[in-house]
Amino acid sequence: MCTMICHQATISGNGKGRNDWFPLLHANVSYDHPFSLSDEHALNIDFVNESQGPGARVAVELSVEAARSLVATIQAVLAEAEAGGYL
Repeated sequence: MCTMICHQATISGNGKGRNDWFPLLHANVSYDHPFSLSDEHALNIDFVNESQGPGARVAVELSVEAARSLVATIQAVLAEAEAGGYL
Protein backbone atom coordinates (compact mmCIF):
# COMPACT_ATOMS: atom_id res chain seq x y z
CA MET A 1 0.00 0.00 0.00
CA CYS A 2 1.32 3.45 -0.91
CA THR A 3 1.92 5.79 2.01
CA MET A 4 1.67 9.02 -0.01
CA ILE A 5 4.11 10.61 2.48
CA CYS A 6 6.16 13.24 0.65
CA HIS A 7 7.74 16.55 1.66
CA GLN A 8 9.81 19.04 -0.33
CA ALA A 9 12.72 21.07 1.01
CA THR A 10 14.24 24.10 -0.67
CA ILE A 11 17.98 23.52 -0.79
CA SER A 12 21.14 25.05 -2.18
CA GLY A 13 23.88 22.82 -3.51
CA ASN A 14 25.13 20.93 -6.54
CA GLY A 15 24.52 17.40 -7.78
CA LYS A 16 26.48 15.19 -10.18
CA GLY A 17 24.19 14.01 -12.94
CA ARG A 18 24.72 11.78 -15.94
CA ASN A 19 26.78 14.36 -17.81
CA ASP A 20 27.95 17.04 -15.40
CA TRP A 21 27.30 18.92 -12.17
CA PHE A 22 24.14 20.99 -11.90
CA PRO A 23 22.65 23.28 -9.22
CA LEU A 24 20.14 21.69 -6.85
CA LEU A 25 17.09 23.68 -5.81
CA HIS A 26 14.86 21.12 -4.06
CA ALA A 27 14.95 17.79 -2.31
CA ASN A 28 11.80 15.68 -2.48
CA VAL A 29 11.76 13.29 0.48
CA SER A 30 9.24 10.47 0.67
CA TYR A 31 8.61 7.26 2.55
CA ASP A 32 7.01 4.97 0.01
CA HIS A 33 7.72 2.16 -2.43
CA PRO A 34 11.25 2.36 -3.87
CA PHE A 35 11.95 1.77 -7.56
CA SER A 36 15.16 -0.23 -7.17
CA LEU A 37 15.70 -1.19 -3.51
CA SER A 38 14.08 -4.53 -2.67
CA ASP A 39 12.45 -3.25 0.58
CA GLU A 40 8.66 -2.84 0.64
CA HIS A 41 9.09 0.82 1.66
CA ALA A 42 12.14 3.08 1.80
CA LEU A 43 13.16 6.64 2.48
CA ASN A 44 13.47 8.10 -1.01
CA ILE A 45 15.27 11.36 -1.72
CA ASP A 46 15.24 13.06 -5.10
CA PHE A 47 17.62 15.99 -5.34
CA VAL A 48 16.30 18.03 -8.28
CA ASN A 49 16.43 21.16 -10.38
CA GLU A 50 13.10 21.00 -12.19
CA SER A 51 13.95 23.99 -14.39
CA GLN A 52 16.67 21.90 -16.08
CA GLY A 53 14.36 19.01 -16.96
CA PRO A 54 14.18 15.36 -15.86
CA GLY A 55 17.92 14.76 -16.30
CA ALA A 56 18.74 17.18 -13.48
CA ARG A 57 17.99 14.64 -10.75
CA VAL A 58 19.95 12.57 -8.27
CA ALA A 59 17.86 9.82 -6.66
CA VAL A 60 18.64 7.91 -3.45
CA GLU A 61 16.67 5.06 -1.87
CA LEU A 62 17.61 4.13 1.70
CA SER A 63 16.49 1.51 4.16
CA VAL A 64 15.08 2.89 7.42
CA GLU A 65 18.29 1.93 9.25
CA ALA A 66 20.49 3.57 6.61
CA ALA A 67 18.39 6.75 6.64
CA ARG A 68 18.62 7.06 10.43
CA SER A 69 22.36 6.42 10.31
CA LEU A 70 22.78 9.10 7.65
CA VAL A 71 20.76 11.63 9.68
CA ALA A 72 22.87 10.93 12.78
CA THR A 73 26.10 11.20 10.78
CA ILE A 74 25.07 14.51 9.21
CA GLN A 75 24.17 15.89 12.66
CA ALA A 76 27.51 14.73 14.09
CA VAL A 77 29.51 16.33 11.27
CA LEU A 78 27.63 19.64 11.59
CA ALA A 79 28.06 19.64 15.39
CA GLU A 80 31.80 19.04 15.03
CA ALA A 81 32.08 21.81 12.40
CA GLU A 82 30.17 24.17 14.66
CA ALA A 83 32.30 23.28 17.69
CA GLY A 84 35.40 23.92 15.62
CA GLY A 85 34.16 27.39 14.65
CA TYR A 86 33.64 26.54 10.98
CA LEU A 87 29.90 27.32 10.95
